[in-house]
Amino acid sequence: MSVERTPEQLRQHYEVEKELANRLRRSKRSERATMYSQVYDELFQRVPNHPQWTKRGTERRETVLAGQLRLLQPFLTTETAFLEVGAGDCALTLAVAPLVRKAYALEVTEELTRGLPPTENFQLLLYNGIDVPLPDHSIDLAYSFQLIEHIHPDDVFDQLRELYRVLKPGGIYYCITPNRLSGPHDISRCFDRQASGLHLKEYSIHDLVKLYRQIGFGKVWVERMIKSHRWPSPILPAIALEKTIECLPWSLRVRVARSFLISRLLNASVVGRK
Repeated sequence: MSVERTPEQLRQHYEVEKELANRLRRSKRSERATMYSQVYDELFQRVPNHPQWTKRGTERRETVLAGQLRLLQPFLTTETAFLEVGAGDCALTLAVAPLVRKAYALEVTEELTRGLPPTENFQLLLYNGIDVPLPDHSIDLAYSFQLIEHIHPDDVFDQLRELYRVLKPGGIYYCITPNRLSGPHDISRCFDRQASGLHLKEYSIHDLVKLYRQIGFGKVWVERMIKSHRWPSPILPAIALEKTIECLPWSLRVRVARSFLISRLLNASVVGRK
């Protein structure tokens, strides 16, 4: 959410997003084959002051991109096949492309991807939000930043299974998502106690670790970025912290979870190696 927007603009964004989210929540699996694209195209058409538009090219946006690139660089070589899931305007994938053999950007909406510059080893793949249009065992590193929470809860397992399918043996899926204990993290943060916008379900570290293990990842770990350095962190203490915070009353839980130190402990990346 952008602080520069007026209360009226925030309210309009909230109403539009809640309407579209309810459409997705009530939909059948067969309908969602086309609905993700329709919903996000409509969102960006109806909310012209959406941060995905207004933050393009800003200093803050460039800082975030630089941090993501530093995070990924240890995994990248000139032989890497890279896949970004939910690539948005594809700025990160385009930045990765010169460093790897092939960089794929997976996205449901055309609204954010019009007029992209032609690049030899970059490819945009429009998809239905679930099925990944790539061969088995073709990707070394898959990455998503604030994507999984936008997928219908009934589709999350299927999407993760698709990502697992396209990963090579030893391939990695790196997932960053805001922790539900300090949420909501979509536009409804300004209005509701629970996510009611297009964050259809928010997740904890524990939630994601369980999903990864159910899919079949051989190794799962959590990482944090501290002063541009990756720090692998033990899973069990992170889960114990979450369970302790989750026992608190809502108002206290949110206050604790959003505090400076705890928010940095909770907002870890979950990584799986096939």
